[in-house]
Amino acid sequence: MEAIPRTLLRDRAYEAIRDAIVAGDIAPGAVVKDAELAERLGLSRAPVRDAFSRLVDEGLLESKPQSYTRVTPVVAADVRDAAAVVGAMHELVTRAALPRLHADHIGAMRESNARFAAAVRDGDVSAALRADDELHDVLVRVSGNRAAAATVARYTPLIRRLERRRFGEGGNCRSAGLHDELIDACAVGDVDEAVRVTAEIWRGLEELADDLDS
Repeated sequence: MEAIPRTLLRDRAYEAIRDAIVAGDIAPGAVVKDAELAERLGLSRAPVRDAFSRLVDEGLLESKPQSYTRVTPVVAADVRDAAAVVGAMHELVTRAALPRLHADHIGAMRESNARFAAAVRDGDVSAALRADDELHDVLVRVSGNRAAAATVARYTPLIRRLERRRFGEGGNCRSAGLHDELIDACAVGDVDEAVRVTAEIWRGLEELADDLDS
């Protein structure tokens, strides 16, 4: 049997640990140990250590050499900074993507928003986040801007823990309506309106981070 490349094992470990942190399965402040997680994931310790290093760089873990590695708390300033960066990237890709959008792209965004709205109503936070990702990823992919896509992927996990709270509010979440406004603007090729709505969506996350300080 052909051995699985180490890079794939590292990515598998990274995605599993990142998703557990974002979902709250590994709570803020929890100490993580490479041996324990390696056993749980059915991997060797090397790809788990590689994943730890990446997650420290991305702000989801903090490490003190020869002492501990633990999940970072949800810090308002970090969330605001991440939301500002991710929002700016989404504004950028929205401008680039609009002239390239076709009817099937608009249809995919509407389908994603329908799933998003249903998941929010049902309190299915994980499904809501997946649908939200799918909707915005249409614009990211169509834009063709790989640097923006990488930046979005790099900083989005920092705000996911806060987003889970937001989408768990059920009918109080305004995102589905804002998504409709964004999609409508995209459908008629109104770049300025699409960018305005995109900015409002991400500004809402920055404002939500303010609640952590209160």
